[in-house]
Amino acid sequence: MTPTEAAQDAPEALVLPTLTEMPQNPDGSPLSDGTVDVTLVNVTGNEGEEQLVALAFTSVSLLVEAMGETQPWVIIPTDAVGKALSGSGATAVLIDPQLADSAEGGSAASG
Repeated sequence: MTPTEAAQDAPEALVLPTLTEMPQNPDGSPLSDGTVDVTLVNVTGNEGEEQLVALAFTSVSLLVEAMGETQPWVIIPTDAVGKALSGSGATAVLIDPQLADSAEGGSAASG
């Protein structure tokens, strides 16, 4: 798949789990341009190194399936996710992860 094909397949927005409830517009986007505390987790790479990643889902239903109905979330345009995570320490975004029960908890990121 070429980068152009990947970009065409990318969703317009991603659903990011947050640590707290946030005021939202009707489309699920944050009501203000303030800080959003998104869920970050440590994952172990292929060579045993740990890296901090942001979780993101391509739909609210996939987030609910992975994290439960009570998980707060926001919707951020896909092309704005990198900027939103700037300064968070996240080195990647894990899209549509299948989470184990032990993956709960994480750290906050401002974005």
